[in-house]
Amino acid sequence: MIERLNIIKEKYDELNKELLNPEILKDIKKTKELSKEVSELEEIVICYEKYKKVEEDIEAAKEMVKDPEMGEFAKEELVNLEEEKNKLSSELEILLIPKDPNDGKNVIVEIRGAAGGDEANIFAGDLYRMYLKYAEKEGWKVEPITEEYSEGGGFSLVSFMIKGKNVYSKMKYESGAHRVQRVPVTETQGRVHTSTATVLAMPEAEDLDFELDMSEVRIDITRSSGCGGQGVNTTDSAVRATHIPTGMIVYCQVGRSQIQNKEMALKTLKTRLYDLKQREKEEKEGAERRSKIGTGDRSEKIRTYNYPQNRVTDHRIGFTLMQLDRVMEGELSPIIEALITEDQKRKLAGE
Repeated sequence: MIERLNIIKEKYDELNKELLNPEILKDIKKTKELSKEVSELEEIVICYEKYKKVEEDIEAAKEMVKDPEMGEFAKEELVNLEEEKNKLSSELEILLIPKDPNDGKNVIVEIRGAAGGDEANIFAGDLYRMYLKYAEKEGWKVEPITEEYSEGGGFSLVSFMIKGKNVYSKMKYESGAHRVQRVPVTETQGRVHTSTATVLAMPEAEDLDFELDMSEVRIDITRSSGCGGQGVNTTDSAVRATHIPTGMIVYCQVGRSQIQNKEMALKTLKTRLYDLKQREKEEKEGAERRSKIGTGDRSEKIRTYNYPQNRVTDHRIGFTLMQLDRVMEGELSPIIEALITEDQKRKLAGE
């Protein structure tokens, strides 16, 4: 581990030297790439520096043990330092786990009502509200993209972008089928129904990841539709972007102007194509994808929200929380943290 850490420290120092080179600073793309690499290594290097300092302090404390006056104090200090060293060693093990290169990115999320008619669409709306509340607690910013309202309430489709620090590292665990068990508003006999909504969380495609060939994209301007509030249905501002080779269509109507909607539609299209490319690559690699939490089959049932029992269960790790009411108010952190911990455990075990 120490050998690897020394190599990382050398690499970090080299990159920082390169970033001081005036020739490199003239190249914006290269500067971005190098800055991104430095940022990815920084946390490891800072932790390693702390680890080395603790090792030095341990050696100094061992010398002090021999001192008649300071011996007892040094022994006590040595116990604390050894604990700190073990703690930092565990942190470094986790930091050295190969990172998902997308972890630091913003995400585009799509939620669709699936099985269960109106109730599935209402639940899609509940999930949307849950993510808005969660984003607020995390200090992230949300930008709506598409809102296709359902007559019975909720959404048949709602998509939005979440911007902030390391958003994908947490939101990637949300992709899959979410199942709800509750008595629908329309149920007259008080029976519990089961419905599902699907969530897709995709890392935002950056210029370095994927280049969209605009000659393969058709842009259509249409009139906004739905219950979008003031401004909707009055102007031809909605934008439909079609990727001709794949037939993929993205519709954006939430922005106030045609320019805003076009920009967001193209950003979403680019992200969806990048996600498709990533999935194809991972399917070729086969087993690696299956071993990951949070990047499984889009139709995989990942979580059940049971309202009568105030229970939420994540089926991938067998994690149950009897606080569904709080989860729906955006208290998602206990579930996300449990998923991250299990993911790290599996990677450390080499699964």
